[in-house]
Amino acid sequence: MTEPDKNDWSAQVFDKLVDADVSMMSYVPDAGNKRLVELAEAHNDMRPILLTTEEEGIALCAGADLVGKKAVLCMQSSGVGNCPNFLSFVKGGRFPILMIVSMRGDYGEQNPWQYPMGEAAEPILEAMGVLIFRVDTPDDLAPAADAAISATFKGGHASALILSQRFLGAKPF
Repeated sequence: MTEPDKNDWSAQVFDKLVDADVSMMSYVPDAGNKRLVELAEAHNDMRPILLTTEEEGIALCAGADLVGKKAVLCMQSSGVGNCPNFLSFVKGGRFPILMIVSMRGDYGEQNPWQYPMGEAAEPILEAMGVLIFRVDTPDDLAPAADAAISATFKGGHASALILSQRFLGAKPF
């Protein structure tokens, strides 16, 4: 287990994933998940898996569950739009999927092209039966991460830990 810096949300979430026996982290690269992926790369028991598109991560997480493993999918909110068809598979098969979604197109966004998916990400996930656990402040992080991990790996649900721009900080472009 890493020694978490209280200001390093990635280390805090990573430690919770390790404690939950998550062994695979699928991801599409994004500034919001960069440190989380770096932690996975440096850890002996966590395998980071680079994806070409977000829906591949849904299939990977379902496959991990079929062989008794735990996996997560890390992506930016714009990638949520690629996932509904695969999320129907998750809903029908009742696969426990945990997504960690770094938001764009919400609080403080300066890029107008990010707003459409930023506004649609949570409604899409909810329509597909995914439980939402939103992080807007540092105080939200631990309870939201614990609840999402528990709902997924103990409760058997599809869940999304939504890391808002209020929490992550808006990009200056």
